[in-house]
Amino acid sequence: MVATGVTAGTTAAAVVGGSAATIMSATAGTTGAALAATAGATGTAGGAAIASGMATIGGAVGGGMATGAILAAAAPAAAVTVLAVGICKLFDW
Repeated sequence: MVATGVTAGTTAAAVVGGSAATIMSATAGTTGAALAATAGATGTAGGAAIASGMATIGGAVGGGMATGAILAAAAPAAAVTVLAVGICKLFDW
């Protein structure tokens, strides 16, 4: 959970109030960018796929591209945390 907060906080500091170019450069090469590209518009590639994916993810919660970047950055860390908690509960640790 701490890693998720740190990841989201770092990304938020880099993208809040930034232009699309700032958001793209702050998230380039990250797992969040790859996740956003998967959610991107069909038929797009590269930066267009990542930008539309971030906008789609952010739009799902009433935000925009910056919100999508924060959510996409936090998603991998959140998934690992949920998985770890599930395994611990499974084995009663």
